[in-house]
Amino acid sequence: MAKIFISVVFLLMILASGCKSDSSQANERIATDVTSISKGKVLFNQYCSACHNFNFDGIGPKLGGITDSVTLSWLKDFIRNPKQQIDGADARATKLFTKFKTIMPAFQGLADSSLNNILAYIHTRKPIVLSNIYSDREEVKDPIPDTIEMSDLIVELKLITQFPTTGTPGVAPLARITKLDFAPHSGQVFVLDMNGILYKLINDQPVVYMDMSKLMNRFIPQPGLSSGFANFAFHPDFQSNGLLFTAHTEPADTKKADFAFEDTLESALQFVISEWKVDHPDQATFEGHGRELFRMDMVSKAHGVQEIAFNNTVRKTHEDYGLLYIAIGDAGAGENRYPQLLHHTNRAWGTLFRIDPSRNNPRSRPSKNGQYGIPLTNPFINDPSAIGEIYAYGFRNPHRITWTQKGQLLLSNIGHGDIEALDLIEPGQDYGWPYMEGRFMIDPYGDLGKIYEPTLTDTIAHQVSMPVVQLDHDESKAIAGGYEYLGAMPLLKGKFIFGDIPVGNLYYVFTRDIHPRTSAKIYELQISLNGEIIKLKDLNPNDRVELHLGRDAKGELYLLTKADGKLYKLLNSRNN
Repeated sequence: MAKIFISVVFLLMILASGCKSDSSQANERIATDVTSISKGKVLFNQYCSACHNFNFDGIGPKLGGITDSVTLSWLKDFIRNPKQQIDGADARATKLFTKFKTIMPAFQGLADSSLNNILAYIHTRKPIVLSNIYSDREEVKDPIPDTIEMSDLIVELKLITQFPTTGTPGVAPLARITKLDFAPHSGQVFVLDMNGILYKLINDQPVVYMDMSKLMNRFIPQPGLSSGFANFAFHPDFQSNGLLFTAHTEPADTKKADFAFEDTLESALQFVISEWKVDHPDQATFEGHGRELFRMDMVSKAHGVQEIAFNNTVRKTHEDYGLLYIAIGDAGAGENRYPQLLHHTNRAWGTLFRIDPSRNNPRSRPSKNGQYGIPLTNPFINDPSAIGEIYAYGFRNPHRITWTQKGQLLLSNIGHGDIEALDLIEPGQDYGWPYMEGRFMIDPYGDLGKIYEPTLTDTIAHQVSMPVVQLDHDESKAIAGGYEYLGAMPLLKGKFIFGDIPVGNLYYVFTRDIHPRTSAKIYELQISLNGEIIKLKDLNPNDRVELHLGRDAKGELYLLTKADGKLYKLLNSRNN
């Protein structure tokens, strides 16, 4: 049922376009009783809010007032067979499919009662009046006019394995595989399925190492996107201390959160950061016990704790050694019209944390809950009004972080309507969201779909650190965080390789071109499978790849395609 409703919300591709219908025709059979609306709100918050809100376009279109502009019969027909509407050249469906690049499955078996309740709740939410502080400026329609140059470099993929289906059979994504990493010392490769499983690859086959649903009785993997078993990271000394760290989601009312917002806002769920003491680091399956480091409330189910990672490029004597970085999304607060939760050093959302998991390190001070330390070298450690854990802030959806061999900390930040960014992280720096998207201005109380050139009077534009790589949505939709290539293929040396999550393209920049306040030139990689040049999206009938990247202990790169649950390795490279 969860997968049904995740996909059902993409009916709302229809929601934001087309000419108006007669409102009485649209509303004539929509329930208005309190019970139906209450049930619909629960269903919407549980399954729809990660993709949609009522004020701004997100992964799917905004929904405020849609039941006044689209007939109920049309809505239901679309849900029953959306592909038929698109194939039949329905103007509204075609326009939104072009914009959002996804087709929901047909759901002839969906119960009318559940759908009616969702529509009853949506019907209560009307359009809001947006501010327009940039009314004197011209909107930027094409922020990056240049197209990305296709290089003559071809990478050959090898299919490594197919992961078990943990979602609904036959419905993408088959397995929510999102991260590949390795254990220090042993080099053993692990792959995460956000539906609750951490796999160990043995002879290139996935073997269940850790099942979060068996360890945490309040664990929730749905409705998808950022919720579930979100991330993992091995301590650099894992072989000797057995410490493994995870991020996962639980219901909003599980426990009192260490990072919470005002009572007037509802929490959609909680993210929990945990430390696990593994009894035997070399054992095939997990045995051990855990403790909670902290938990935080999230105002929606989108943009959660996207990454946890250690800096494995430094020696044991370096002050950064053994410190855990935690990339925390804005929880959809930007799109859901709660900008007050963002862009402050006294707010946890849309930030990058750096903590010391140890509780007795003289180089750290104890956290408020006493479960970890805050490094004394953190940039806001001496500011009594700030959260000391914050290392940098102003992010929308910080998807992945990584370090280059030069020690540069890079963060891929998924944008809203226009710009995908790779940021070079400097301690204490502001990266702009929700007042900026990339190098462009945005009105956080206005239409987030509009961006503007900064002027000399825009003070924030001169304080924010600009992306070192940025793409617009002509060719990209959501940046898939990448890695500096460190493997054995000479043609890939000196390149930082990344991609796009839904579109599935692979890109690179030269690492020598990554400098503060300078935008590096992007090139697209050609992809070959079984000797034939392909596009990854052509392998997926839903036209949404859900691409993620990983790197093993030898520096070789892997591609994870969540839609079909497959793992590929970059095996060879050649010039065309």
